[in-house]
Amino acid sequence: MPNGQKRVAKGLLYRLYQRRIRKRLDSGAVLPKHVAMILDGNRRWAKQRMLETAAHGHRAGAAKIREFLVWCDDLGIEVVTLYLLSTDNLSNRSGAELTELIEIIADLADDISRYRDWRVKHVGTNEGLPEPLIAALDGAEARTASRKGLHVNLAVGYGGRSEIADAIRSIIQKHRGLGHGLDELEAAIDQDIIAEHLYTGGQPDPDLVIRTSGEQRLSDFMLWQSAHSEFYFMEALGPDVREVDFLRALRDYSRRQRRFGS
Repeated sequence: MPNGQKRVAKGLLYRLYQRRIRKRLDSGAVLPKHVAMILDGNRRWAKQRMLETAAHGHRAGAAKIREFLVWCDDLGIEVVTLYLLSTDNLSNRSGAELTELIEIIADLADDISRYRDWRVKHVGTNEGLPEPLIAALDGAEARTASRKGLHVNLAVGYGGRSEIADAIRSIIQKHRGLGHGLDELEAAIDQDIIAEHLYTGGQPDPDLVIRTSGEQRLSDFMLWQSAHSEFYFMEALGPDVREVDFLRALRDYSRRQRRFGS
């Protein structure tokens, strides 16, 4: 069979397989309400294709993110958190790559804030972010604040340890403002109040955390919120993720018995 015919046959088989998984998920499978995604491998994707810069990979990853959000929205998933730029990235990436990545993230925030009925929220700190990116994130939030559709968290300038430290500082500042002393502060601190002061305060914790590119680590992502999350690791590089890969992750999630630490 010629290569062209083989590709067509393979594509047909994948579509049939994808339809089969989707049908099973639609027939009462338990799906996550909140999915967190670490779309990793953009630079490796660009390098494998011998493209000039990592920015080509980051742009391909950004395009995949919009696809991914559509998949989630169509399945009725309520919240998606995307890990786009860590606090470590701000210091570890080269100047040229970081500049291009920041521009890509700003464009992505603007793009998805103008699509469907999605609500966009920046989770992270503005510290170290350039003004144009802050403006793009603030604009996306303001533009979508009244929407009721898919809630999209953009984790930009984000670090899980920093988030927890910021939450503790916020609690201390609040109690100081109320004129409370150390005894009142000590009595007030518990898991619930810390959760309320995280960047994602008021939101459900992620049920499922997905990471692409074969890496099996959290990389300082949602350390508090993912304490009882299910994890799924894909071999595909970020830009290569297909809908069938995502459906497999959901099928795997639906088969698990969640124990929440017990």
